[in-house]
Amino acid sequence: MMQMTECNERLTAVQEKIAKAAKLAQRKADDVRLIAISKTRSADEIRPLLDIGHRLFGENRVQEAGAKWPDLRDAYDGVEVHLVGQLQSNKAEDAVQLFDAIHSLDRASLVKALAKAMEKHDRQVPCFIQVNIGEEPQKGGCAIGDVSGLVESARSADIEVAGLMCVPPSAVHPAPYFALLSKLAKDNGLSGLSMGMSGDFESAIKLGATYVRVGTALFGARS
Repeated sequence: MMQMTECNERLTAVQEKIAKAAKLAQRKADDVRLIAISKTRSADEIRPLLDIGHRLFGENRVQEAGAKWPDLRDAYDGVEVHLVGQLQSNKAEDAVQLFDAIHSLDRASLVKALAKAMEKHDRQVPCFIQVNIGEEPQKGGCAIGDVSGLVESARSADIEVAGLMCVPPSAVHPAPYFALLSKLAKDNGLSGLSMGMSGDFESAIKLGATYVRVGTALFGARS
């Protein structure tokens, strides 16, 4: 298990890279929020990051997040947990109760499910539209051509659209995909961009990322 000293070193290293990339892009480092991806990590693995003050985390699964975050929220003030993984419509109600933002809104049926859940629980949860930016059949996300329609549908359902999210294809340079997502966001009047992970977040920041999703660089490789 990672000790607090190592944890602090890892967090500082990532923050320094964020600041450097932001400076190169003539942006402020504070304009980029760091989501620590804590999927598959136990509460004991997460606590060192919480102990040194980090408060924004990302999870892939509703059930896993529900098992560990309520207790951690009770123990630490100001925690935010975002859903960054795919969301089934039948889990929309649980997601609305559990998460502070959802980064994987990608279809009309999910718009309806989330809107219904938000109305029922009187809770607004900002959502990012996930775009299948590389047009990969194995990945979630709406088609590039469907972005505007889905943004409009979500807004019509009184869902706050915080921005766009993507996961570029692996094994190719991600910059063109980040640039395309940035253009799509601008075309739809959106400023939020959830893009960039441990291996490419600096490139994402240079192209406008406002949220970067980093796991391995903070927690180390999974055993």
